Parts: sequence; structure tokens; C-alpha cells
Amino acid sequence: MRTLRGARRPQAKLALALAALVLTLTGCGLGPGPGTSDVGVTVTSGFGSTHLGSFTEATVPGSETVIQMLERHFKVQTRYGGGFVESVDGHSGSASRVDWFYYVNGIEAPAGAASTAVHRGDRIWWDLHDWSATDSIPAVVGSFPEPFVDGVVGRRSATTLDCTSGVSAACTTVGAALKAAGVATKSRAISTDSGTHTAGILVGTWSQLRAQAAASPIEHGPGTSGVYAEFEHGGALLALLDPEGHVARTLGAGAGLIAATADGESAPTWLVTGTDVAGVSAASRALTANRLRDHFALAVQGSTDLPVPLDGAQ
Repeated sequence: MRTLRGARRPQAKLALALAALVLTLTGCGLGPGPGTSDVGVTVTSGFGSTHLGSFTEATVPGSETVIQMLERHFKVQTRYGGGFVESVDGHSGSASRVDWFYYVNGIEAPAGAASTAVHRGDRIWWDLHDWSATDSIPAVVGSFPEPFVDGVVGRRSATTLDCTSGVSAACTTVGAALKAAGVATKSRAISTDSGTHTAGILVGTWSQLRAQAAASPIEHGPGTSGVYAEFEHGGALLALLDPEGHVARTLGAGAGLIAATADGESAPTWLVTGTDVAGVSAASRALTANRLRDHFALAVQGSTDLPVPLDGAQ
């Protein structure tokens, strides 16, 4: 389900109808409640390339919604009953496929902002970007260590760290980063030919991970995976895409990628991967809040960070 596309979204009415169902299933009614705390909001454009503002509220009133938080700190214009954002502080979508989207703890929300309740620890991220290549990016990495700390709709689930053979150093680095963030993990080795695995984080070279159910969509482009990067030649090359889905740069040996995918029915799976073991190690070292902040996905070449899509500024 695509969430925010202003009045141009043909799915807008469906999203609003689904909002009531989502709230019923999750038990997150919007009536008066005890309130919550430690909620952060970030507003960017161009796939996170331009920072427009951010704030954190230590105390949040009961029955607070995502749109209410945004409206208290920014000048917002909405449509469809206030749930779909048209502009923020004068930054608006256009007929050229540029619109507002939002993510909660790195996950594309399934309903309009007026119907989405705020939970303790939520990191809410609004971004104005081009949707030429895809109008759905189910999961992003720029709110790390979310969703592993506070989970989805206020529910935290166990995090599984699954690593292939030959990447033990990178696996240790990822585990240490999660532990430092207060995330408990269960570690195990995974096979290289299973297509049904659903884990919190997968660590391995692309040739080892490409058959995994959470990884394989990346080979079919952002329209399928929501990730603006593709591995080529069996994983030997990493192609970085621009906002329109065209190849802007290709990396070879030592290239790594941190990205997240989701199928809409389960929590996201993160991938710490690369063209080779050196690339996986480089990606593992980039698993920090500072290096991932406001990035939809992150490619690395040694110590150089390359947020994707490339050239995302509006």
C-alpha cells in the first residue's frame, strides 16, 4: 500500500479506507490515551539529500497522530481529509512525479498520516522525492537503529542476525553495532540456496544472498524492491541508480551495500552485502546511525559513502 501522494494518488481513497482496518487490527485507536514519549520527526527532500528540519518531543499527548506532530512544527497543506500531505513549509509535490512520503521507524506506513498513531520511540521521516522509478519504497535504512529498537506500531520483535560462511568478521561487526544500540540478536548461519528465509539482518556476499527471498527482488530493480541499486554479473558489479532508475555509476571489487526490503506482510529484512568479502566488511563498518542517517540505502566503496539513489536532490 502506497502512503502519501497528495491528491494525485489514485489509491488515496483506498488508503483512507484501509486506515480504519489497520487501526482495528493493531488496537491503536485514536481516542484519548496516556500519551507517549521520545518521538522524533525528520523532514527532508530528494531522498534525504536535503535536510529541511527535525525535532524530538520528550512528551507526546494521547491520541497523537503523525500529521498532528508535523503540523505543530511546520506549515502544512493537506488533502483527503488531512491525511495526505501536499506541501510542507512551501515545499510541494508537482505534476512531474514528485510528492511527499513518510516512514515510521524506517518502514513505509500503510495508511494516511491522519490515521496513523504515534508510539513511544517512533522515528517519523517525511521525504519529498521523485517517484518515476517506483511509487513504493517499503523499507529504508536511514532511521537506524530503528526498527530494531522500538519495532513496528509499538511492537518490538526479536532480531535475527543471519550470516553466510566466510564473512565472520563482518558478522561480528554487525552484531557489535546492534549490541551497542541495545538490540539483542539471535545469530545463526544460513544456507546459500534457501529462498524462503525471513530474517532481521542478512550478512553475506551478493552471490551468497541473491537466492534469499528478501534479497532477490533487488535484482529486478527499484520497481520491485524499492532499492535504487542492482547487482550485476552474478554479484561481481554493483550498479547505483539515479531517481529515474537509470544506472549512474557502477562499482566493482570491494563495493558494499546496506539496504532493506519488505513484502508488506512482515517486518523488513536488512541486507549487509557486497560484491565480495571486502565489500561486505566495508558495509558492516557503515552500520552506524551517523553514516546511515537520512539515507534510503547506502553503497560503500572502502570508506566512501554513496547514498542511493545517486543525485537525488530535487
